[in-house]
Amino acid sequence: MFAVVFILHVRFPTAGIFVDSFGPVPARCFSWAHMADVPQVPTLSIPEVKLSSSSGGRNMPVIGMGTAADPFDETALKEAILEAISVGYRHFDAASLYKSEKPLGEAIAEAIKFGFIASRDELFITSKLWCTDAHPDLVLPALKNSLRMLQLEYLDLYLIHWPLSAKPGKIGFPVPKDEQLAMDFNSVWAAMEDCLRFGLTKSIGVSNFSCKKLENILSFATIPPSVNQVSFLIPF
Repeated sequence: MFAVVFILHVRFPTAGIFVDSFGPVPARCFSWAHMADVPQVPTLSIPEVKLSSSSGGRNMPVIGMGTAADPFDETALKEAILEAISVGYRHFDAASLYKSEKPLGEAIAEAIKFGFIASRDELFITSKLWCTDAHPDLVLPALKNSLRMLQLEYLDLYLIHWPLSAKPGKIGFPVPKDEQLAMDFNSVWAAMEDCLRFGLTKSIGVSNFSCKKLENILSFATIPPSVNQVSFLIPF
């Protein structure tokens, strides 16, 4: 069995940015250079679920912070992530589309420096394969690039962002109709499985997949997807 992960999209006006989140994200943003002035905040205790088909039986926190921001402000996003770590968030959801891998990686490095966490191993980091890289020969290079941006050696979960391929090139959303391509699910999923076998991710999964497309993947997968991540919009 695989887990179904729901992403809640909410707006935090005091932070001045829109982020997608697994739960409430601290809204205030400030410089961590002034840590001495920051009041102590009780840390969160977040339950976890064990993922199937993962290397080492990885546990995933059921509440986490998404990193899609609109408007995108790299500094504000990094500070929001850093504050989230400080109050107990351990699951962070990124994607090459979001441009959030770099600020997330920087926030992780600073969190270790400030002593919020002892090591990267305390976190559960997810990122996603964008449509332009959803080709069998581009999956592994795309993951390696994500790891480089994140300054990490491995992901905890790597997802196919959409059940769609696109002409290789510039990452953007929406994908222009004349650049959309049918995905070769067998070969793309085989490349995802290689990513896990090479130790570059602990788990693999999909996002925005219908039941029919999931059944297709499950019909031939050697390593079934651990997660299908889907999205809900919550207007405020």
